[in-house]
Amino acid sequence: MDEEQSRTLLAPTTEYLASIKVFPLIPSIKKDVVVNTALSWDQLTASDVNFAIVRPLVFKYAKLKNMAIVYACFVVRSHFQSEAEDDLAYSGVQLSRASLCEILAMKLLGTFASNQIRLVSVLTASWNPLAGAPREIVNEVCDAVGDDGYIFEPQCALELAIATVSKGFLSSPIVQTVVNDIYAGRVVFSMSSNRSVLADNYKPRPIEIYDCRNAPFLDHYRLRVPRYGAIMEFLNFALLLTTFLLCLSSRDVNYMNGFEIVFVIFALAFALEEYTASKEHGWGIYVADLWNVFDTSFIIIFFAYMGFRIKGLVKTDVNSSEMAFDILACGACILFPRLAFFAVSNNVVVLALRAMISEFIFFIAIAAICFSGLLFTLHNLASDKWSLKGIAWLMVQIWFGNTYLSFGQAESFHPIFGPILMTCFAALSNTLLLTILISILSNTFARIDANAKQEYLFQFAISTIQGVKSDALFSYQPPFNLFAFLILWPLSLILSPRALHTTNVFLIRLTAFPTLIMIGIYERYLAEGQKWRESGSAQYLYNSLTRRVKKIPILDLIGSSSTDMYDAIFDIEVADDLELFESDGEHEYDPLRSMHSMHSPSHDSLRPPSISLPAAPPGPSAGGRRHASLPRSPSARSTRGARSPTASPRRRKNTLPPVIQTSSGEVPTVGPRSPLSKLFLGRREREPSERVAAATARVEALLEDVRALPVNKLKDEMKELQERQARIENLLVTLTRGMRSTDQPVRNGTL
Repeated sequence: MDEEQSRTLLAPTTEYLASIKVFPLIPSIKKDVVVNTALSWDQLTASDVNFAIVRPLVFKYAKLKNMAIVYACFVVRSHFQSEAEDDLAYSGVQLSRASLCEILAMKLLGTFASNQIRLVSVLTASWNPLAGAPREIVNEVCDAVGDDGYIFEPQCALELAIATVSKGFLSSPIVQTVVNDIYAGRVVFSMSSNRSVLADNYKPRPIEIYDCRNAPFLDHYRLRVPRYGAIMEFLNFALLLTTFLLCLSSRDVNYMNGFEIVFVIFALAFALEEYTASKEHGWGIYVADLWNVFDTSFIIIFFAYMGFRIKGLVKTDVNSSEMAFDILACGACILFPRLAFFAVSNNVVVLALRAMISEFIFFIAIAAICFSGLLFTLHNLASDKWSLKGIAWLMVQIWFGNTYLSFGQAESFHPIFGPILMTCFAALSNTLLLTILISILSNTFARIDANAKQEYLFQFAISTIQGVKSDALFSYQPPFNLFAFLILWPLSLILSPRALHTTNVFLIRLTAFPTLIMIGIYERYLAEGQKWRESGSAQYLYNSLTRRVKKIPILDLIGSSSTDMYDAIFDIEVADDLELFESDGEHEYDPLRSMHSMHSPSHDSLRPPSISLPAAPPGPSAGGRRHASLPRSPSARSTRGARSPTASPRRRKNTLPPVIQTSSGEVPTVGPRSPLSKLFLGRREREPSERVAAATARVEALLEDVRALPVNKLKDEMKELQERQARIENLLVTLTRGMRSTDQPVRNGTL
């Protein structure tokens, strides 16, 4: 069983996820997030706040090992954001608490990072906020909110993070790892939703790691992979733009030609796709992506065109048909940049353009409301000369720089108040308000430029979550989704869930047969980058070519590259005897030995003790005893000179017989060898002397490292206890001798 299969087996089951209690976490987190002052994000992530507030909370909730803890943090964050909007006096404090919830979610998510499938489950599993709540609390919530069928709508942590605009959380590396896996299709799961236009919930897919070797070749679930969905969305948008241009180029006000009919079909299919997307995830997540606002604007233009076009065809009104085509032509202002922005969607200019358009529209709306009073005043002063439309158009021209009109037409409104009002309006619009607008847009661009990566990752997370949809219509590409809706929606009312699922799968594979074949070939032979090049036939063909032919750039795809060579170096097993440096102790460098030598001036006390060997075999007076190794005294060590802490072991000369003579400088052993000496010197006859010397040097280095360990303190305490024990023994011996001396005359008398 490979690693991917083992990870699949560790995926939490649906029963286990349903048994997790979510509601008790929410009031507990709300109670523990105590920040009573307004703090910025940098202040909340500072070391003092982290150690004083964040870390204790992380340790507290990490012990629970509750997979819904990240989701609960965002539920509390949404509560504090709502409180900040309602209570403006303490909005700073509430926003600080909301940011702390986001930081806490980031920290707690790291506790699940050891298991990939568990990490994915924490972020993508759908949770019910009332799971684990008492029945009376559920009833109170139902009474407060109103049980409209959506109160128990499940939602995952990623969706709630997008809804609460948690850009720091979504742009963190651990979250982006999961988002990238979802986008590339390496992680497969089904998001549950009860708001689908056409639901097919017969076989909900559990969270798993995708393996193309175990999946069918025509896997219709791969059509919902966001990466493939983005490519097909670009192609569908290009087809929509092509039919749009053909429709306008062959316009006919009397009847609908073929190009116009094709455009209407594609536009209706595009509108159905956008409607199902907004219904699937909710309007809040849908409008979070600015491009969806552009798509919605084009749909509004299209339906306005359809209204005037139907009126013109039914009543044979040429003016209505002309107006319909004029309105449709305005859609080019959206379609052309929308298609171009597909290629540069992650550019900082495009990211800043989104925010600047929003700021510009908001500022223009505020200015229009402010100057509506001036419009009403001018209309009342010269209602007989100027119409309301004419005055509004004059004010727009003055607003965009044509100040000559304000002075030329001022007296036509009123001889006294007209010049005063128009001069004030020209000064405010061209000097003050435009300067403010430029400053706002410049600050917006600077802010987006500073946080361009975070903004892009936030938008990328939105598009990825939008790509993972459970609605059955998303498996059909326009215009087939329109036909699938017309066929499957009536059948869903009469067929069983299994029959509906079978029919749905058949229609998906029938309408997307070429696309599924291309996806299957890509994932099995091209997706891994070099998998298709690793086959023996391709490599054999490349090796059979001449060197001149191999230099052709296109053939580099077949042959091995430098990256393959680098990978192969680390794949092979290197023998242990392949040494770069000499084994002699004079040239060996031990990092641990050098590091510990900085803390201790000398290591001679831990060196192997010297042995005093006699010049001749011991006589009978010695009793045949071996000479014990005695440690050198401090005075003797001082007379030999101070030794450098980082010096390598020196070689000692000895007069041992040639049988046991070594060149490594180790202390010779007389008589039977100890187990340690057998370990390092047992193969002396078979191994070179340099290896024996290196082994001895390593032992000496380890002995020197031992000195830096806390065992020295224990040795000193043991030595002190031994000295106390020796004193007590001497005292006892003295007392017993005194008692024996007093008892000896008595015994002699008895004898």
